[in-house]
Amino acid sequence: MEEQVNSALNNDEVEVLKTLTYFDIFSYPLTSKEIKDFFGGVENNNGNVDVALDSLSKKKLVFQLDNFYSLKADKNLSAKRSKGNKLAEPYLKKAKKISKFIGAFPFVRGVFISGSLSKGYMGDDADIDYFIITKPNRLWLARTLLILYKKVFLLNSRKYFCVNYFIDENNLKIEEKNRFTATELVTLIPTYNANIFERLKQQNQWVKNYFPHHQWNSNPETPSGKPKLLKRLLEFLLGGTIGNWLDRAAMKVTLIFWKRKFEHFTDEQFDLALKSRNYVSKHHPQNFQSQFLLKFEEKINSFLKP
Repeated sequence: MEEQVNSALNNDEVEVLKTLTYFDIFSYPLTSKEIKDFFGGVENNNGNVDVALDSLSKKKLVFQLDNFYSLKADKNLSAKRSKGNKLAEPYLKKAKKISKFIGAFPFVRGVFISGSLSKGYMGDDADIDYFIITKPNRLWLARTLLILYKKVFLLNSRKYFCVNYFIDENNLKIEEKNRFTATELVTLIPTYNANIFERLKQQNQWVKNYFPHHQWNSNPETPSGKPKLLKRLLEFLLGGTIGNWLDRAAMKVTLIFWKRKFEHFTDEQFDLALKSRNYVSKHHPQNFQSQFLLKFEEKINSFLKP
């Protein structure tokens, strides 16, 4: 449905407001460059984003906080962001080391940092999130091995080891296509297997519909993903019929547990928050994506009303 735009706002201003609104839900102000990266309109050499920011500032819809722009005139947001950016630096180094460890697990084919850390920010209570690609027909086995490690050796702590999204390498195209998933994809930081990252990008060119100017992250230090001897041996032992059975059993047991734990979810809510197929596993029990998109639409509509 075509949006009914407030006549006091032009298209560039609306696109800037969409960008700022998205990150405003996280109380995260943006630099001018970041706004241009996530800008959904046609940016040109005349600097129409800068012109739009200037106009929106004069209309008191956007406020400049030091080097950042926000929908709120709250200087604390600038200080909070700067603190979170600084805190992210040591966490990012740690996450890259952990990624190599995750990549050593059987049937893991790609590891990427996601969540807030992939945007260069770490809150005091945030986790390090990982987006993981596996071998086909071994996703649930790979996931179970990683979860068992977390429960046994990390006492189920998610702080440095939140493995909540898995897909297999034959299904790299993300099925949910919206601003939330597009943002998460283009901000992924590759940390294991650069080659599969290129394939992931090629399969998800639809993100350009949301962010035509944004360049995907890169990491020249990303390991190739060539499996070590122990990994090759374990994959051999867990291959064939026994591996097929274990993978199906892991998926079945997990689904039984989730259905009991989240019995308050409707089928639709369960499928969105805990999507479970043989080729994908998503564990987002707070159903944040759905809540987030609803908040985003509500905020944008408040600007677009004539």
